Amino acid sequence: MKIIFTLLTVSVLLAFITTGCQSPESRSASGTTVAQSTRNNCYSLLYQLLNDQKNVSMLRFIKRENSDVKKLVNNIAVNSAGGAKLLEAFAKEDSSIRLDDIRLPPGEQSTRDAIASSKEKELLRHTGGEFELALLLTQAEALSYGWHLAKVAAEHEPQVDRAGSLVKVSEDMENLYNQVFVLLLSRTKWSAAE
Repeated sequence: MKIIFTLLTVSVLLAFITTGCQSPESRSASGTTVAQSTRNNCYSLLYQLLNDQKNVSMLRFIKRENSDVKKLVNNIAVNSAGGAKLLEAFAKEDSSIRLDDIRLPPGEQSTRDAIASSKEKELLRHTGGEFELALLLTQAEALSYGWHLAKVAAEHEPQVDRAGSLVKVSEDMENLYNQVFVLLLSRTKWSAAE
């Protein structure tokens, strides 16, 4: 019995020595931590979204919308451009930040491509109130996604100033989402009071 206990103790000690004292965050094969990998993936997805969103106001050259929708879409474009520049500045000052670390599974990428194609056709097909409704719905989805991406990126950002900036991006996206939601309500038969 004593031999078994000794062998067990030696095995545990060998396992401890060979694995070393690692931090709670595991490292990937490339040497980055899981938190850093998650951060870079969120940064990349957010950067891609913000780059797409900064051009949403260009629809005004193809379609016409009411002034309240136009103003809100312009605010979304301006905020998105600012957010994209912020992420570019982060990546420029810190080489560990990657803005091209999308890593989507092929099925997810194909699904996103199909959704983007469908939405593009839907926006081009509609005019007037239907166009505005379709545009506002796409903006609500994008802003909700962006607000949560920025929030998760902030949670995985070890640098306090950058984390704070990401929280601000998240709050801005949430605020714009709420504005889109109110405008959507005004365009439907339901009122905000219901």
